[in-house]
Amino acid sequence: MKKIIVFSGAGISAESGLKTFRDSDGLWENYDLTEVATPEAWEKDPKMVLEFYNMRRKQVLESSPNKSHLALVELEKNFDIEIITQNIDDLHERAGSSKILHLHGEILKSRSTHDDRQYDIESGYLNIGDTCENNSQLRPDVVWFGEAVPNMTIALDLCKDADILIIIGTSLTVYPAANIVDFVPNSCEKYVIDPKDILSAGIKNLTIIKENASVGIPMLADKLLEKSLD
Repeated sequence: MKKIIVFSGAGISAESGLKTFRDSDGLWENYDLTEVATPEAWEKDPKMVLEFYNMRRKQVLESSPNKSHLALVELEKNFDIEIITQNIDDLHERAGSSKILHLHGEILKSRSTHDDRQYDIESGYLNIGDTCENNSQLRPDVVWFGEAVPNMTIALDLCKDADILIIIGTSLTVYPAANIVDFVPNSCEKYVIDPKDILSAGIKNLTIIKENASVGIPMLADKLLEKSLD
């Protein structure tokens, strides 16, 4: 069974209504990133940080997987699929994909400020006074700007034996998508799904599908499933 690595970014979740900080009409518009998404912000005003992520969490819980998420589930019928996502939502999980690695954490979870142990957020809200077993304040389980991305090493290791790489909803000019293509085998088939123009000079075995995720992923899934049956 061929191995597919799917690398997903904000574009796939945007089609489920989840805006990113780059969107002018998104949740981030009224916030300075340094005030809500950095370790310094947490030290300065943890209450505001928690309130901001409570709003983001509410948005995630009110959203649903779209056609692109569901098409990836279909691919699991004939391929070994590992999804590496920059997104902190759980839309891949809710769609039914079975192997997902979150690079930037998970919005529906918290972690201890004492030992980084992870906890589910049962109520959907995280507040000052919510503590772990060691009585330390819980923080959102997200990687903030300026923090290390511990799962990146795992992600790059997963890429080493990929037969097919699919990049969705993120640009090849932005880290880490920009260099993930360097960690798959030379023979690996590479697909980028993005409606914008992509700088792809020097990347071998690359096919660009200039569509949004909800159109491009079902198209590619049908093509790959058909080839797998030949």
